[in-house]
Amino acid sequence: MPLKMQKTLYARRIGGSLFGKDTAIYKFEAIKRAKATARMRYPKIPILDLGIGEPDAMAHPSVIRALQAEVEFKENRGYPDNGGPLFKAAVKAYMEKVFNVTLNPGSEIMHTIGAKAALTLLPAAFINPGDVVLMTVPGYPVFGTHTHYYGGTVYPLPLLPENNFLPDLKTIPRAIAEKTKAIVLNYPNNPTGACATREFFEEVVAWARHWEVLIIHDAAYAGLVYENEKPLSILSIIGAKERCIEIHSLSKAFNMTGWRLGWVCGGAPLIQAYAHVKDNSDSGQFLAIQAAGAIALGQPKITQETALKYERRMKGLVEILNKIGFDLTPPKAGFFLYAPIPKGVETSNKQINFSSAAAFSTWLIENALVSTVPWDEAGAFIRFSVTFEAEDIEAETVFFETLKERLQPFRFIF
Repeated sequence: MPLKMQKTLYARRIGGSLFGKDTAIYKFEAIKRAKATARMRYPKIPILDLGIGEPDAMAHPSVIRALQAEVEFKENRGYPDNGGPLFKAAVKAYMEKVFNVTLNPGSEIMHTIGAKAALTLLPAAFINPGDVVLMTVPGYPVFGTHTHYYGGTVYPLPLLPENNFLPDLKTIPRAIAEKTKAIVLNYPNNPTGACATREFFEEVVAWARHWEVLIIHDAAYAGLVYENEKPLSILSIIGAKERCIEIHSLSKAFNMTGWRLGWVCGGAPLIQAYAHVKDNSDSGQFLAIQAAGAIALGQPKITQETALKYERRMKGLVEILNKIGFDLTPPKAGFFLYAPIPKGVETSNKQINFSSAAAFSTWLIENALVSTVPWDEAGAFIRFSVTFEAEDIEAETVFFETLKERLQPFRFIF
C-alpha cells in the first residue's frame, strides 16, 4: 500500500500547520472576557463603552432616502465592477471643495468597498517578496498583514508624544530606506488622535521622492476636523500625486460604516494598478449605494456637524479625566483620545500597580464598568472613543455624569 502524503491544509501565511492552535489571548478577546466578568459581577449596571471605534449615529436622512429610491432602478441591478461615473464625479467635486485637490475622475479616482478593502488589495499591486513597508505603531495593521502575505516585511515607526505622534523619518536606517517600497500613514490618526501638518506632509513627500517610495495615506478621518482646523489631504502637497495613493471613506465622515463605500485617489498609473487588482478581486459596490454616497459627498456640512458633536464630547471627556489626575489636551480631529495610563490606583484597602495598558483597561472594565481599548505597542496608553450612544445633549450629560460617578471614588497615581 502506498504511503499517504502528509499535507498541511492551511497556507503558511496564516500559520500553516499551527493555524487554530495559537492559545494567546488577543486584545479584543481580553476586553470581551473582562466585560463578561463585569456583567456577572454587576448584572444590573450597564457598562459605559468608550472603546467603540465607529460612529454612533445613523446616516443622514437624505442619504437613506437616496438609497431607498435608487434600489428601485433597474439600471442599478448589475455588477458595478470598477464603478460608475456618478460617484466619481461626486468625489471629484468633494476633493476640490474640501481639500482643494483637483483630480481626473476618469483616471485618478476609483471607488472601493470601504477603506479596509483598499488596504487589503493595494499590497497585491505593489509588494514583492523582500520589499519593506514602513508602518506607524500603534496603528491599523491590515496593510502590514497583507504585506506579509506577499513576502514583504514591516518596519515599525513608533508614534511618540515627544514628536507629536508623527513618525520621525530621520530614525529610518539607510539600509531599511533602500529596501522600502511603501510608507503607510493615517492622519488624523487612529488611535492617537494626532493631526499631520502641511510641513510634515511636505517632509514625507520629499523623503519618498528621494528614496523612490510609495506613500499610502489612510485618510478615513480627514474630514472630521474640529472648528479651528482645516481638512488636509497629502495630495495638496506639490509633487505628491505621482507617488501617493490616498484612501478616503464615507464610514466615519458620513456615519456610513456598514455601507462599505470609499475611494482611492492619486496619480493615474497608481490608481490603474489598484483598479487592475480590484477588477480581479471584487465586482464593485452596489450602484445604489454609490448613488447614495454621491448624495452624501454633496453635503460636507454633514461631516462638519458630526465633528462639532465629537469636539463637544471630547471637551467633556477630557475635563472629567483631568479632574481625576490625567493631564490631557483634546485632539484636533476625529473621535479618539489617546491617554498614558496611571501607574496605579489606591482603593479602600490596597494599592494596585498597572504593568501595562492592557492591565489598566481590564481593571477599568471590571471595577469601574468603563470600557476602553489598550495600546502597549509604543508605551502604555489607552484609547477612549467619544462615539458612545447618546441621542441628544441631555443624554450625553447623563453619560458623563455617570462616568464621573464611577471614576471619582478611586485615587489614581500618576
